[in-house]
Amino acid sequence: MDRLPQEVALEILSRLPLLSLVQSKSVCRAWRTFIQDQLLVNKHFKHMVENDPSFILQIMGHCIQNQLYFGDLSSDPNDENVMMIAKKLTIPALLSFHLVSSCNGLLLLSATHPSFELCIYNPFTRDYVELPKRSHHAGVLGFGFDPTTKKYKVVEISYKRTTHLYFRRRVVRFGMRPTSQTAAYSVEVHILTVSSNTWRNLGSFPFRFVLQKSQVLVNGKLHWRATTNLIMSFDLATEQFKEVPRPDFIASNRRIHELVVLRGCLSAVSFNDDDEELEIWVMKEYDVKESWVKQFSIGAYVPKILQPNYQCHSSNDPRFHSRKKWIQVLCLLKNGGLLLQYRNKALVVYDPHCRTFQDVQVPCEEIPRCLRTVVHVASLNWIGT
Repeated sequence: MDRLPQEVALEILSRLPLLSLVQSKSVCRAWRTFIQDQLLVNKHFKHMVENDPSFILQIMGHCIQNQLYFGDLSSDPNDENVMMIAKKLTIPALLSFHLVSSCNGLLLLSATHPSFELCIYNPFTRDYVELPKRSHHAGVLGFGFDPTTKKYKVVEISYKRTTHLYFRRRVVRFGMRPTSQTAAYSVEVHILTVSSNTWRNLGSFPFRFVLQKSQVLVNGKLHWRATTNLIMSFDLATEQFKEVPRPDFIASNRRIHELVVLRGCLSAVSFNDDDEELEIWVMKEYDVKESWVKQFSIGAYVPKILQPNYQCHSSNDPRFHSRKKWIQVLCLLKNGGLLLQYRNKALVVYDPHCRTFQDVQVPCEEIPRCLRTVVHVASLNWIGT
């Protein structure tokens, strides 16, 4: 290695599998220093981004919920099956935690631990840092990288009820039942620069955000969908909120179901109650309203592992038609397919050209079918690099 020019060594090592690099750090001190060099970390991460993403899986509603798995999609050329190859990860010694989001190979975990609440963890290098405890109410979290300061930041929008909850009741056959409720909330925004020891209060905010299944980080900005169907961004550099132009379908009876990132572009998943099709609109040029295009339409489909639940339902059953609300769009694959998750259980690859669906097999008996799946690009990144 010492005899090779640095550029050649960088090019070779940057194309090695991540696990091989991590294991090579144990060879000697010189190799460890070279592999931790920021030039190699950045070059290797750039190659990883160009590939299909990997995934972090967390068991939900299970006695061993504090367990993470690393998943990769693999196609069998013989029978054309698509499989999710999952490997158990070593995790910090947390009693219980929730997988919040992923950024540049780092995970934000929300822990119910007596000594701390949040931590950042690289599941491959096994580096982790505990974040300062919060004095504010827990709320909607975001985690991202500020490209101007080269710092990671955690944002939290917290809600505090300022008035009592009131119910208006109506008489029904078997007693009193609440039909509506009203309550007032104060909304505050707090931010933590990970290298700092204190949370900063950025003041109040006039909107409430919908809790998202996946983080939406585009152009150094975090994005959320407000309860008023607005799209709001938070710039990690300026620490300011801004409304993002919405697609033209907002003028119709369609509404935004979720926001997602598809190959670096902000995208909006939408539907209406009268149509079984799910539409995906993509903003080709960021913050330009005219660049929104409807790129995908996804018809109705029930994965095989969920089909027994529908055999007793007729097509007139409203539960049958509400299944599009259970779909989470995870990512766009290099072959043009969309990876979808149904009801936190079934993974499906949708081919938009042939309009066909292919169930993903998860051949791991330890993993139950109820999972939280987060798109993840594995890396050597760490807070200090």
